[in-house]
Amino acid sequence: MTITFLTSAAEAVAGIKDRDTVLIGGFGRAGQPVELIEALLARDVSGLTIINNNAGNGETGLAALIGAGKVAKMICSFPRQSDSQLFDAAYRAGRVELEIVPQGTLAERIRAGGAGIGGFFTPTAYGTPLADGKETRIIDGRGYVFEKPITADVALVKALKADRAGNLIYRKTARNFGPIMCTAAAHSIVQVSEVVELGGIDPEIVVTPGIFVDTVVAVAHPATPEKG
Repeated sequence: MTITFLTSAAEAVAGIKDRDTVLIGGFGRAGQPVELIEALLARDVSGLTIINNNAGNGETGLAALIGAGKVAKMICSFPRQSDSQLFDAAYRAGRVELEIVPQGTLAERIRAGGAGIGGFFTPTAYGTPLADGKETRIIDGRGYVFEKPITADVALVKALKADRAGNLIYRKTARNFGPIMCTAAAHSIVQVSEVVELGGIDPEIVVTPGIFVDTVVAVAHPATPEKG
């Protein structure tokens, strides 16, 4: 497997097409690959399905992508917060479809997609509108909902460092969805603050093995560096 190393975020996202499904890492602003999102924002693409924990904050990053009309559908756990005005406006105007997935279910659906699992039963959302149209079962006296795996054409992920084999480590809570998203996408694009030579990352602390990484982009000074 050959990993592509780039210094241009624009070049990294050049292969993303209209109507692609895109996993985007981040928990709110923590771990959001802002530079990759901004590069995608500059491209003439539309009809994207975006999968993220949130539906954007303020007017930058993922929120700007929604505000620019490039997103046809959001799959997320928390579409609304105090600064989700761009998503709110797009949704109320009927410009974006929304699928709400409970947070733990979202993580497990992505993990299942990366693991090649055909789905799973969970008690979460049983007996609620989120279970409408889905298979349900009673197992040992408890109600469960069948959830399908999530896969995507592309994953946009932020990590702290990569080595020349594509192995990744993350910065604290910036780790969030990144590792499972890399496994669930046909092509994973990862922005990192630093690329080190082989041996520059202790193999005992590698979080994402390079086998799940396709493109690495060096961004020395990301827009939202994690603190602490």
